[in-house]
Amino acid sequence: MRSGSDEREWREDCAPRRVLEIFSTKWTSMILHTLHALHGGQARTGVLQRSLPGISKKMLVQTLREMEAAGLIVRHVESAVPPAVRYELTPLGHRFVDLVDLVYDWGRRNADALDEMQARVTRQESPG
Repeated sequence: MRSGSDEREWREDCAPRRVLEIFSTKWTSMILHTLHALHGGQARTGVLQRSLPGISKKMLVQTLREMEAAGLIVRHVESAVPPAVRYELTPLGHRFVDLVDLVYDWGRRNADALDEMQARVTRQESPG
């Protein structure tokens, strides 16, 4: 906490903590980014899964459900055989995209710092 800041800024339900809670799983931010940057705000489940290497079908569905419950995305079931499910960013979801973009842009500009941090962690974990 900054010197002189109001302690109430850091209570459990304060806005900064709630924002960080939304992004406490890597997949929420990655889905928001993927929907926005790669798919114009909407995509079918299979397209999303192919766009997110490393995510399991179970984790994708779980994260999409959580995001839908939070109002970040809306689920559309298209009448086809078999039924196609499409997810779309809501106006609320679009508001969070700016924040995700800031983090992604920072990561791209500071990849060297991330590499250095990872190397330090790896050295500390190595027996020797």
